[in-house]
Amino acid sequence: MNGRPNIVLAHGAWADGSCWSGVIEQLQADGFEVRAPQFPLTSLADDVARLRQVLEFLDGPTIVVGHSYGGQIITSLGSDAPANVVGLVYIAAFALDAGESLGALLSQGPVTPALAHLFTDSRGFGWLSEDDFVHHFASGVDEKRARVLYAVQQPLASSAFTDVMGEPAWKSLPSWYLVGQNDEALPPDAERQFAARMGATTVEVPSGHLAMVTHAGDVAGLIEKAAEAVGAATAAG
Repeated sequence: MNGRPNIVLAHGAWADGSCWSGVIEQLQADGFEVRAPQFPLTSLADDVARLRQVLEFLDGPTIVVGHSYGGQIITSLGSDAPANVVGLVYIAAFALDAGESLGALLSQGPVTPALAHLFTDSRGFGWLSEDDFVHHFASGVDEKRARVLYAVQQPLASSAFTDVMGEPAWKSLPSWYLVGQNDEALPPDAERQFAARMGATTVEVPSGHLAMVTHAGDVAGLIEKAAEAVGAATAAG
């Protein structure tokens, strides 16, 4: 241990842990212990169980970071989050309150370009079309890289849209939020509303939805600021 908190990175729907590669490189170079597990996306309960599994074998304070649907995963740690979790960082992510669901939230506004042609397969999993993924979900990403990301997309179980949030973890943990100003999957104004409701320390970057790919330095920088803040609070306590 080097006195710095561990970092656990939760990817969202239609992605996998490799989307964090640029962020991981910077955090590791700066001395952080980092984990970016693969989430099954088979149900919210399964995804939260995977997160708790990873948190169990990490010693010491840990900051948990979520992108997009990954925000739903980290929020669902709830009021009984493991004791080693000391802060939450949201990267263009959902941050629901008790009684809310993704589906109900998304239905309040027009369908975003990234989700315009979302289709559900025979097993109840949702996929993005190649055009919507490359040009909207991954807007701002080099097209060759975006097509690679499209090729490895993981579908999301439809049940994730109807799961209702219990007591959110952000009500008992400090939080940070990065808004993607050009996001075409989750409206930037919704991101700002999440951040304001949580009282999160907030930054904005001129990125699309995949800020951790196009603005890895900004994302890593916010995570490191969160680490500094919780470290200072722990020292003061």
